[in-house]
Parts: sequence; C-alpha cells; structure tokens
Amino acid sequence: MRVLGIEGTAWAASAAVYDNETDDVFIETDPYQPESGGIHPREAAEHMREAIPSVVETALSAATGPIDAVAFSRGPGLGPCLRVVGTAARALAQSLDVSLVGVNHMVAHLEIGRHRSGFDSPVCLNVSGANAHVLGYRNGRYRVLGETMDTGAGNAIDKFTRHVGWTHPGGPKVEEAANDGEYVDLPYVVKGMDFSFSGIMSAAKQAYDDGVPVEDVSRGLQETMFAMLTEVSERALSLTGRDELVVGGGVAQNERLQEMLREMADQRGANLHVPDPRFLGDNAGMIAVLGAMMAAAGETVAVEDSGIDADYRPDQVPVTWRPGEPPAPGGDRSDEIRGAEAVVTVEDGLVTKRRVPKTYRHPALDERLRRERTVEEARLTHDARRAGVPTPVLRDVDVRESTLVVEFVGERDLRDAVGTTRVQSVGEHLATIHGEGIVSGDPTTRNVRVDGPRTYLIDFGLGYYSQDVEDHAMDLHVFEQSLRGTADEPEPLVSAFEGAYADAGQDAVLDQLRAIEGRGRYQ
Repeated sequence: MRVLGIEGTAWAASAAVYDNETDDVFIETDPYQPESGGIHPREAAEHMREAIPSVVETALSAATGPIDAVAFSRGPGLGPCLRVVGTAARALAQSLDVSLVGVNHMVAHLEIGRHRSGFDSPVCLNVSGANAHVLGYRNGRYRVLGETMDTGAGNAIDKFTRHVGWTHPGGPKVEEAANDGEYVDLPYVVKGMDFSFSGIMSAAKQAYDDGVPVEDVSRGLQETMFAMLTEVSERALSLTGRDELVVGGGVAQNERLQEMLREMADQRGANLHVPDPRFLGDNAGMIAVLGAMMAAAGETVAVEDSGIDADYRPDQVPVTWRPGEPPAPGGDRSDEIRGAEAVVTVEDGLVTKRRVPKTYRHPALDERLRRERTVEEARLTHDARRAGVPTPVLRDVDVRESTLVVEFVGERDLRDAVGTTRVQSVGEHLATIHGEGIVSGDPTTRNVRVDGPRTYLIDFGLGYYSQDVEDHAMDLHVFEQSLRGTADEPEPLVSAFEGAYADAGQDAVLDQLRAIEGRGRYQ
C-alpha cells in the first residue's frame, strides 16, 4: 500500500508518500515563517494555499507506483489551515479514486514513534508548539495521563523569546543561549502528571526585565521546563507499569530535553526512542504512516463526513489498527520498589522511602525538590491521619537524606485491585482532607493502597496546604486521569468516585473540576 499524506495543522505545509512494503517515507515540507511574532492563522492559511500544491506534486513525483489512499491531518490545529488541507485531500482522493483517511495529528506523533521503535505499548510524551501531554494506551484508546493546564511547551518558550525581542521560532534560540548561561531558579509546577507553564513564563520575563542575563534566564527556563516534562514522563511510566517511552513534537528536537529523558530512562531501566528529526516536527510522513495503518484496518472516511476538527483530542480516536495491549502489570513483589521519584524498601513491616537524586535535573533544583517534598510528605501524612483518613504511621524522617520511614499498609496498589467501593472510599478520603485544607497533590491509583475494602492514601510528596477550590479540584482531576489510564472500564468508576465526593457537600469543587477539564488542550 502506498499512501499520500498531507499535513497542515499550523506552520508546516507538508506532503509525503509512504510505501508500507518497503517502509520508505518521502517527505517534502515548505514551512511558514512569520515576519514577526508568532503564527498568524490567516497568513499561515494563505501559505498553505500557496504551498500545498507544490509539496504534493513533489511527493507524488517520488512515488514508485500508484497511490492507494490519501491521508490528511484532520485536527487538532488552526482551523483555517486545516480547511485548506482537508479540501486538498478530498479533491485528490476523488481525482485518484482512492480512499480518504482523516488522521489525528497528535496520535500520528505517537504512532510514528511506536512504528519506528518497534515498541509494544509505549508511553508517549508529545511536546510541540501548542501541545504538551503524556499519553498511554488503554482499552482501545490513547488516554491523556497528563497535560499542560495552560499553554503548550513551544508556545510558552516563544512567549518569552518575543518578550526579549527574538524572532520565531524561539526554541532553538533559547537552546543556544542556555549553553552559555548559569542556572537561575524559576517556578516548578507539577500536579500529578499535569503541569503549568504560565508561572514560569511570567517569572522568566520578570527576571529578564530585572536585569538577569538572558543566557541565565534561558538556562533556568530550559532546565526547569524540561525537568517538569521528564518528571511527568517518569510518573506515567510508574503509573502504567510500562518500560518504553517515545517522544514526539518539534520541541523534542531539543538536545537537552533528549538528554534528560535518556538519563531518566537509564536510571529506571526503561527504553527511550527518539524518532529521526524529520519525524519530530510537524510533518506529513507521520500522517502517511498512520494513514496506512488506519486504511488497512478499514478506518477510512467518506468525503461528505470528512470535516476537519480543530479541537480533535487524541483520546477521542478509537484505536482499531493496532494489536491489543500487553497484559496489565501486576503488583510489585520485590522487596525494593522503584516509584516515580523514590526507591522503596520493605522490611519487618516498615517502609523506607528514599528520594533518590535525579541526575537529569540541575543539582540545585534536584536538591530543593527532594528536600521540600520530603518535609511536606511527613507533615501532610501526619495531618491527614489526624483528620481521620487512613495513612501510614510516620516512624522517622531524615531530611538531609530525603528519607522517610513509615509503617507498611495495604496488600496492593489500587491500580491492581480497582473497584467501585474502593474508589468511593477514595472520594470520601479526599473530601475529608480537603475539608481540612490539605491537598494530596498526586492521588493516583498507585498512591492509594488497598486492604480488602479499606483504602489508604500514601505519598503526599506533591501535596500542600490550601483552602482554594481550584487546588482541591485538581486532586480530583489527577485521580480521574489515573483511573482512565489504568482501568478497563473507567467511566462508571469516575461516576462512583464523584458521587462519593459530592455526598460530602463539595459541589463547588466538582463545578471547578468541570472548568479544569475544559482547559485541557483542544477542549
């Protein structure tokens, strides 16, 4: 099968031909370059109209035989650009009398990594201009395990570079400047596997305005943002029990980000695949490759039903073209367990949790995070228990060594024994600690232990004290994302969890949860 792919979600007018017999991919791309500022949707669409015919012609001239299907980026992206590409794809499919395939751009980033790596069921970190999220496959769909709650990674960097007067794109300029800079401390915001870049952007701009050398701000910006992305990737690997990670998106071309991810993967014995640079940025090659998989599975679309979707989320796509996922990971049976940020040993009914140094993080940042999280976990574990929520009893704290000793609780993680009664119990526990002004920070199905019907909240390392409804709602959001990433039938469990939480009279928190869900990319 030979598939013509056409990409045009934002800046890249691109066409490709993929031959699945030889696995050869030919790509032709004509990028849009704004004269100033960021991407202007109208100008980008005009560029698409001018460039698509020529890149398609070049790609077709490289084909070694007839085209069997036309695939196009259906979304997400800029509506004006997507409409140009959609129109071109429909016209070509009709003129060639072949099938039409509408591809989700973000799933294509993931699938090109899975295809080129040969991995079975990897977690994927997508980091592009408008996006930053972590995906994992579960029960026929790619689930969003974590994502930015405000702006995409590339757009966040571009906001800083526009502030200092640099032209688009800003990412390569920050990478170059950071090589000559000294690290400066900037806000680090991770909530479960979600993250936020708005605070770090404001702080970076202010630091520059206050006279901090732009090279130093660039170094701090790069070290902090990429450490956040690496941490949430490791959290996703820990939650899902997987040991394969692929990356996608234009920002993933940054060598420092790749270095961080590689160090993290090496430390936990995981495998990392970074696709060739031509497959990282927006490109039609990934559209053609996924288009071939979908066409072979019968996932084609009639012309009259092929409208674009500028808000097309990856978790909306039924994944019918790939084999079933490997068996779900079982509970930990070793006396030494590696979590997302700590090594846990169990002996004589006691758990020793040591936050190990993360060599991918700048030493100053790593030391600060390990110290702060150890202190907060000790305080919050004690206070949550005092509020009536089952937690481990704290036995010892060594802040200098970032080590806690607590009693062993539960038989297994909730991830490995999820059920309606148990998630209702979690809803009740979270309502209780929220009433006391405590935020768990990371209430995933791996941070809840179960023993029969009894559930225990553990690991308050990302927690803090707050009476803010927004912070309480983020706890619910994190837990529900983890359910969707680890349970076969998550929606009834989500409903049961919210019902139990609502019974505690926390309606304002649930209203805010709906608002948070609407902030995810392409809602």
